[in-house]
Amino acid sequence: MEDGERAHTAIVGWACMTLCLVSYAAAFSQGASLSACTDMMPRHLRVQLHSSNNNYVTVHTNMSFYFPGDKVPVTVRSTRDYMGFMLQARKMSNNEIAGTFIFLPPGSKLLTCFEDGDTVTHSDKSLKRNLSFVWKAPDQPIGDIKFFISIVQSYFVYWAKIESAVVAQGGQN
Repeated sequence: MEDGERAHTAIVGWACMTLCLVSYAAAFSQGASLSACTDMMPRHLRVQLHSSNNNYVTVHTNMSFYFPGDKVPVTVRSTRDYMGFMLQARKMSNNEIAGTFIFLPPGSKLLTCFEDGDTVTHSDKSLKRNLSFVWKAPDQPIGDIKFFISIVQSYFVYWAKIESAVVAQGGQN
């Protein structure tokens, strides 16, 4: 193979690899994939998972308990910018996704993992830092819950299932 052919082959290979990476990045810039519903793990190529025990992202609510049908404010705060996220409420008893989100900040959208609006994800790749949501508890009792968020700082770096404190269901015996 001549030098010119090798250079052409190398350039074509580089272009194909670049297009593949760009298409993967574009696929997730509009939000998390439904394949992430269960484990909340991004489906990027060669991503690097960091410990969920980080000190720069927190998920909290100003309520320590709720009653069926209540609307619960949820705040995600970060000292660093991030591009993507996935947020869910889960039952403590069996880790199932519960409730629906009824208020979302700009740059986010609802995702249906098991029921309409049970998950929130990013809708664009704009940088995010502090976000506020409102979650509506189901009308029937479901027990104590926690909120979980996975954060994607960049295409290759993420934190999975950062958890809030327990939010207890009020009125339980």
